[in-house]
Amino acid sequence: MSSTEQTFIAIKPDGVQRGLVGPIISRFENRGFKLVALKLISPSKEHLEKHYEDLSDKPFFNGLIAYMGSGPVAAMVWEGRDAVKTGRTILGATNPLASAPGTIRGDYAIDVGRNVCHGSDSVENAKKEIALWFKEGEVQSWKSAQFDWVYEKP
Repeated sequence: MSSTEQTFIAIKPDGVQRGLVGPIISRFENRGFKLVALKLISPSKEHLEKHYEDLSDKPFFNGLIAYMGSGPVAAMVWEGRDAVKTGRTILGATNPLASAPGTIRGDYAIDVGRNVCHGSDSVENAKKEIALWFKEGEVQSWKSAQFDWVYEKP
């Protein structure tokens, strides 16, 4: 059986500026995932460099850091069964032109450099990203009233 886990999803400055926070949150809620943390933050250059340190040797790194620091980011933690894998499916391919219609990037983006959202690519990275973006106590633990309507009992 699949596991319940948490994933980090960030709506990037282009998504925030375009007023897509509500529609993106709705995609995850409609799927049955539970929002356990949310904040609007203008991350520092240092914070972004740490978040994207695995890309630091890429030619687009400095542009990525500048873009991500250009406006507020809606940082979120979503919880549910296979949240990391399914979250990335909801987002669509990193290149929006390769994203299927019905995905967030397939519906709202054209350029890779303005692809609206970031999503954790593994459970391990989700844990690291959540710890980087949220302080202890900011991620809430609660049972959704719809839990039993989303998940069948084993």
